[in-house]
Amino acid sequence: MATEDKNRATAAAILPLVGGAANVSSIAHCMTRLRLGLHDRSLVDDEALKALPAVMGVVEDDTYQIVLGPGTVARVTPEFEQLVEEGREAAPAPVTVSADDLAAQGAAIKAQQKAKNATPFKLFLRKIANIFVPLIPALIGCGIIAGLNGLLVNLGWLPAVTPALAAMASGFMALIAVFVGYNTAKEFGGTPILGGAVAAIIVFPGVANIDAFGQTLSPGQGGVLGALGAAVLAVYVEKWCRRWVPEALDVLVTPTLTVLISGLATIFGLMYVAGEISSAIGTFADWLLSNGGAGAGFVLGGLFLPLVMLGLHQALIPIHTTLIEQQGYTVLLPILAMAGAGQVGAAMAVYFRLPRNESIRRTIKSALPAGLLGVGEPLIYGVSLPLGRPFITACVGGAFGGGFVGLFNQLGDTVGSTAIGPSGWALFPLLDGNHGLGSTIAIYGAGLLVGYVAGFLATYFFGFSKDLLTEFNVSQDPAPSTVAATGGPHPSPDSDGDTGRANGPGSTDSAGPDSTDPGSAGPDSPEKAPARV
Repeated sequence: MATEDKNRATAAAILPLVGGAANVSSIAHCMTRLRLGLHDRSLVDDEALKALPAVMGVVEDDTYQIVLGPGTVARVTPEFEQLVEEGREAAPAPVTVSADDLAAQGAAIKAQQKAKNATPFKLFLRKIANIFVPLIPALIGCGIIAGLNGLLVNLGWLPAVTPALAAMASGFMALIAVFVGYNTAKEFGGTPILGGAVAAIIVFPGVANIDAFGQTLSPGQGGVLGALGAAVLAVYVEKWCRRWVPEALDVLVTPTLTVLISGLATIFGLMYVAGEISSAIGTFADWLLSNGGAGAGFVLGGLFLPLVMLGLHQALIPIHTTLIEQQGYTVLLPILAMAGAGQVGAAMAVYFRLPRNESIRRTIKSALPAGLLGVGEPLIYGVSLPLGRPFITACVGGAFGGGFVGLFNQLGDTVGSTAIGPSGWALFPLLDGNHGLGSTIAIYGAGLLVGYVAGFLATYFFGFSKDLLTEFNVSQDPAPSTVAATGGPHPSPDSDGDTGRANGPGSTDSAGPDSTDPGSAGPDSPEKAPARV
């Protein structure tokens, strides 16, 4: 089957299971998930959706999220949008339902979800993730080009081409503050272009002629943190102007005052303060890994999966971006990526410990390739989290892998990533360090191996109680008629006997402030990012 036909077939299979075109109010996607706004949640057939071969799991938050994986979701979404549009044109009249019933159902579902996820802190982190997650594709592309350029320079190949590659790799990072300002204003309810205009002051070369706090400013001083603060200030100034400036003068006065007031505050305050904070972040990260790398790596690698489940990993995205902007790479991401290695090792141990459970073993076999590439959602929500103990032992594997990479940072072999988002094997093209690419790749690869082995051993020997083995080491395949009706086997069961659901206390880019990815995707992708762990 052609790729286009396969993607359309996937979209066509999903649409009726979410209630049809009339039930879809909005469509979007992140790096791994198709995100749908639905009029009536009760029309969704969760189990049939999870039984589709292309669906890795479902997560419910402010939107209904169907996990399709990186690459696939970007191709399925346009087909899904087209099918929804065709469905609306063919049947423009909405389905006749009781308005009172629909409102009651929707209010109950939304209240339940928001009660879990809409804390002020998590909502704030969600906004932060929404600012940085759209930048991840450019960070990845430019990071890989930077790595290729470095390799060519070291080998002495194509000297006429490497300057062009350097320009491609560096151009985005030189102006990243502008994109951060644009997205910040958009996310906080202001005019995006005004946020970008104020943030552009930070990277303008002419600021080198300005003194603030007894120091001469430097272009880029404050970086993404300064751009974030400048754009937020611009939003509040703009909103104040909209309230008080007469409508006849609004088009002239509001943009002028917004750029003028927030621009002056940026030049004579925010750039200096944000520059000091950015420098402190870089200094602290270097100090932490230089003096306590093994212990810090152990803690970071072990706690990253729980942070993902709570949605708190999104707070790391600005830190990663600041380190990349300052040093060319983030030293934290390779350590956090070890959490995914522990997850893979734990899943392999589950495979061997449950030889009779064909359903879970089939889920593991289908999800392992994605797990090796850093997409952790299928293994987290289909295997380790529903089983309970294997999730804890997966964290143990991540801790040992993180401690290994952290130890080498402590010994002077820095391992970093030039972009955020990818994890697992997908991070290899983005690796960078201070002792050559070969050494960096070897340390990171060995860290993954340590995470795999530690996660496997911890899960194999400590991941199952006798009761858990008794309950799950039996065949749990659905009846043949169910398989035939849904087009495939159900995902793995969770601990109360139902089929596995992505309904844990959080998810990489949903249960917390949207995630991620990292993730999340990568450990932060956010994808306010995909679950890349």
